[in-house]
Amino acid sequence: MSPPRHQADSGVYLDHAATTPVSVAALAALAHGFAAWANPSSPHRAGRAARAALEDARARIAGALGWPGEVILTSGASEAIALAMTRAVMPVVAVAAVEHEAVLRHAGNAARLGVDGAGAVVTGDARLDELVAIQHVNNETGVIQAFDRIMPAVRAAGGIVLADCAQSAGKLALPDADLIAISAHKFGGPIGIGALLVRDWALLRPTGGQERGYRGGTENMPGALAMAAALEDGDAWMAGAAALRARLEAGIVAAGGAMIARDAPRIATIGAYRTPGLSANALLIRLDAMGIAVSAGSACSSGSLRTSHVLTAMGIDGANEVIRVSIGRETDEQAIDRFLAAYRGIAGR
Repeated sequence: MSPPRHQADSGVYLDHAATTPVSVAALAALAHGFAAWANPSSPHRAGRAARAALEDARARIAGALGWPGEVILTSGASEAIALAMTRAVMPVVAVAAVEHEAVLRHAGNAARLGVDGAGAVVTGDARLDELVAIQHVNNETGVIQAFDRIMPAVRAAGGIVLADCAQSAGKLALPDADLIAISAHKFGGPIGIGALLVRDWALLRPTGGQERGYRGGTENMPGALAMAAALEDGDAWMAGAAALRARLEAGIVAAGGAMIARDAPRIATIGAYRTPGLSANALLIRLDAMGIAVSAGSACSSGSLRTSHVLTAMGIDGANEVIRVSIGRETDEQAIDRFLAAYRGIAGR
């Protein structure tokens, strides 16, 4: 089965952190799921077959991620985060200042954990004795948080950690955390399916309905099959992504641009870059006119013209001059070189 033509096939698509094309394997699994569709909660033969397929997909998702706990299927990472933050047995006590809006929306009066200039979370003297939300990989800068440093501090205080892994699942090993949110369309699955990974059912309050009583609504069996297939595609392509990002960054710096969080541990698929004297919006408009798709920060807020709260928390000068370039499984050297040719021309003016 051939995948449908991507909307950006005629140009250069470097906004994979927003969403990435559905993989061939995931498309085939999605088609199989729709062909065999029935309500997995129905007691008849067709329903039982759908239930078996759903549970098989659930087990495959956990296996592909190396997750030893439970899997609650959701519509995506935003719903998984909302479920964790509103149903956890512990109230939210602290969240990182650089979290995605999906976390900040439910943070209430919880303390905001600051970050240093490289984007690393600083726990300091903050309370960590209840639910703490920390993003594994930042969606704007690609900075990877040091869970091997954060988790011992939270556990010593008696707290639990929710990790937003929307940008890292399927690309990096999952961090040591109690609750993990993932979204399939970030790693080659379809939009509309994700999961909350749960270390122990005792961490959440059930409310009845499907998903063992933790989420109501008919289960998305075709989406679950496609998510499992996308994860099983593996992450071998990430080594190539690292080489492509190095090529990208060398070109941007040579043209007068600056890298954000240059010396921080960053995922190979996301980079943030400042062009002094040129607003991100102006740069995006010019690149878009040339058929090149990048973004300014998160896709969930880039249309709002607000200054990035992530870059503000990091103390970045010229935050309104920063764009995000993100690489996917299908990105090649030609795409990077076409971007760099366009960027050099714009930055040189």
